[in-house]
Amino acid sequence: KVIFLIGFMGSGKSHEGRLLSEQTGLPFIDLDEWIEQQEGRRITEIFNTDGEMYFRDLEAIQLQLASASFSEDLALPIGGSLLKGIVATGGGTPCFHENMDWMNEHGITIWLNLPIAVLAERLMSEKAKRPLIAEIKEEELLVFIENKIEDRKLYYSKADIEIVERVDVLSLVQKIQDA
Repeated sequence: KVIFLIGFMGSGKSHEGRLLSEQTGLPFIDLDEWIEQQEGRRITEIFNTDGEMYFRDLEAIQLQLASASFSEDLALPIGGSLLKGIVATGGGTPCFHENMDWMNEHGITIWLNLPIAVLAERLMSEKAKRPLIAEIKEEELLVFIENKIEDRKLYYSKADIEIVERVDVLSLVQKIQDA
């Protein structure tokens, strides 16, 4: 199985994934970085040139390829599962092409569900790198995040584990073991 970190942009999926990788020894893939490497161009360029639906099609394919790239031989027993890697998904990954159901079938899904104000604060300095919010005015960002999370909650809420506050990596490992 694979650990899939899901949640809105800015929720810390990449950061927590790297820490979890260091703690467990499991390999880590940031799906957006993986896609950029496979495509030879940045996510913003893919969005701007080919559009969001092209990106979502590509993302669904690359999610499965990235997950399959982990070696079965390096899987580690954690809790009741043999885990072979960690994937930090994009914020919209669970919402397209039945990706959430696929992730639940092939791993353990963890929703990093941070407060909207925390997300907005984190995202203000990263707007240029985030195609979905690049053009949104600062005063409109909170409402945009709130609406987008409400739209995505149907998918996010299917996660095996929901994290609603900052947790240390050891606590996260414990939650995975208990799942």
